[in-house]
Amino acid sequence: MPPLTGHAARAVLAVLLCAFAVTPATAADRADSATDWTARPATSGLGTRTGDDGGRPYFYLEGVPGTVLQDRLAVTNPGRTPVTVRLRGADAYNAEDGEFAVRGSKGSTGTGAWLRLAADRVTVPARTRAEVPFSVTVPTSAPPGDHPGAIVAESGGRSVGVRVHLRVGGPTLAALTVEDVTVSGRTIHYTLVNRGNAALALRLAVGADGVFGTLLRREARTLPVELLPGQRVKLTEPWRDAPALDSVTVRLRVTAAGGAHSEATGSVVLVPWAPVTVGVLLFLTAAAAAACAYRLRRRQRRPPDGAGPVSRPTSDERHLVKAGADR
Repeated sequence: MPPLTGHAARAVLAVLLCAFAVTPATAADRADSATDWTARPATSGLGTRTGDDGGRPYFYLEGVPGTVLQDRLAVTNPGRTPVTVRLRGADAYNAEDGEFAVRGSKGSTGTGAWLRLAADRVTVPARTRAEVPFSVTVPTSAPPGDHPGAIVAESGGRSVGVRVHLRVGGPTLAALTVEDVTVSGRTIHYTLVNRGNAALALRLAVGADGVFGTLLRREARTLPVELLPGQRVKLTEPWRDAPALDSVTVRLRVTAAGGAHSEATGSVVLVPWAPVTVGVLLFLTAAAAAACAYRLRRRQRRPPDGAGPVSRPTSDERHLVKAGADR
C-alpha cells in the first residue's frame, strides 16, 4: 500500500476528528431534547395575568356555569431532535405537606374532567414551539368558587403540571380553621383546613407564653402554601430556642384575603427528658443497691445453720434457777 501523501493524511485526520466530534454531540443533543422541553401557558392566550418574565405563570379562566372557556398551551423544544409530549387534564389538590399535586389519569371529577385538549399527544420538531388549543366546559351544575386543575405534560420520564385556576361565577366564601396545635421538641405542629370555596394565600403569626412571661413573638408572614378549597394540610413551624423546662401555651393566628381568619392554642409541659431519665435511673440504681445491702446485713445477723434459735428463760424458769441456788 503506497504511503499517504500530506494532503491525504490531513484529509483522513479531518474525517476522524469529525466522526469523534459528531458522535458524542448527537447523543448529548438527544438527551437534552428529552429533558429540556418546557410546557407553559402560551403568551398569546386569552388570560391577562402575567409573571415577572412577561409570561403567565398559570392559566386563569373565569366563567359562569354553562360557559365554554378556551386557551392555548405552549410546548417548546430547544433540542436538536424532535420530542413527543403526552398531554392530559387533571384535578389539583394539596398534598399532606401543602405541596401542589395533581390527580392520576382517572381520578379527576372537576376541572380535569371538564378540560379537553385539541390533541393528547404532540410531537414538537427541534428548536420549535408548538401551541395546543384546549377548552374547559363548565357544567351547568358546577358550584361557584375556585376549581383548581392542571394540564399534565409527560415525556422522557419527566412530568410537568401547568396550573389551571378556574373560577366559576357566583358567591365565594373564604373560611379556614387552625387545628391540632402541638409542640414536639423544637417544632410547632399544626393543621390548616380550607372550609370555603376559594383558594387561600395564608399569613401566619405565632406567639408562645410560659410561666414567667413571653417566650416567642413572630409577626404575621406569608406562608409558601396556597390552600385549595376543601383541603387539609399539616404544617410545622421551627422553634429553635424553645425552653427546656417550662409550661407553655402556643398561640397561632392565620389570616387570608377575603376576611378569613382563625386562631388556635396548644399547651404543653416541656421537660428535659434526658437529664430526668438519667436521674431516675441513678435513683433506681441507688435504691436497688440499698435494698441489697439491707438484705445482706439481715443475712449476716442470722445464727449459723444447725445452731437453732437462742431461747431466753421465762420468769418461772428464772425463779427455779434462783431457788436451786439458795439451797
